[in-house]
Amino acid sequence: MTDSAISIESLRKSYGDTLAVDGLDLTVESGQIVGLIGPDGAGKTTTMRILCGLLHPDAGRALVLGYDSTTEATRLKPHLGYMPQRFSLYPDLTVAENLRFFADLFGVTGKDRVRRENELLEFSRLGEFRGRRAGQLSGGMKQKLALSCTLIHTPQVLILDEPTTGVDPVSRREFWKILGDLAKDGLALLVSTPYMDEAELCARVVLMHEGRTLVEGRVDELPSHFPADLYSVEGPDLKEARQRLLDVDGVAVHRFGDRLHVSVEGPVAGSQTIESIRTNLNGLSVEVSKIEPTTEDLFVELTRRSRREEVAS
Repeated sequence: MTDSAISIESLRKSYGDTLAVDGLDLTVESGQIVGLIGPDGAGKTTTMRILCGLLHPDAGRALVLGYDSTTEATRLKPHLGYMPQRFSLYPDLTVAENLRFFADLFGVTGKDRVRRENELLEFSRLGEFRGRRAGQLSGGMKQKLALSCTLIHTPQVLILDEPTTGVDPVSRREFWKILGDLAKDGLALLVSTPYMDEAELCARVVLMHEGRTLVEGRVDELPSHFPADLYSVEGPDLKEARQRLLDVDGVAVHRFGDRLHVSVEGPVAGSQTIESIRTNLNGLSVEVSKIEPTTEDLFVELTRRSRREEVAS
């Protein structure tokens, strides 16, 4: 039996000619939140569905609490909670009725159901809304109810697929506070998210692209993997600055809020880089400075390089 709550080894899955997951390795420990980051089509949802026994891999294996998700899905089910991107709450049922419905699905009955319902209503701060219909809840409250329904049978592992997409920032923070409390209670959580600020709340992050891991590690370690020098360009002439820099070999440019982030590699990188950039931008009202990369910078750069390698091959 594996010591990790989740253990994925050399996982592969294709849909026809499309390779969705390509030799993925991943572990998640109990008491830990691991984040999956990647664009649409990166393989995040496919990976999660394999872990839940909803899809079978073409190769490799996925273990959850030592159970093979392909051959032992039935034995795994009582220990696993899965919240897909579109969780099916029943809008005409109240908050409490939705919880009872999912309790019945998982065989949680009698005093255990009453106790668990009250625990989750308090935990999710939905107690005062227990009699409100789910269809009348805000987006953030619906997601907290969906999470509570996912937790009704007291699983040891939680798999959450972009649980806060479309939720307002305040509700997202509240939701992640709940996830942090669950990790402190010893649950293992695998969470996909499109938000870099949420990735920073994870113990470890896996950056995925085209079914492969680009890089993984603790959030504070990830920027050290940035494979180039990084510069910021600020000022009113960003459109012209971007156009000029795009014509320079070894330079990649992307918009980052009200500035440009410019990565430089190869022969043009080095101590004279900042002066070289300034020379190319001569006459424009911009300021150039060397900066430390963020996790988002790393993701953008590695994704760009991965796409470039695919085109070259």
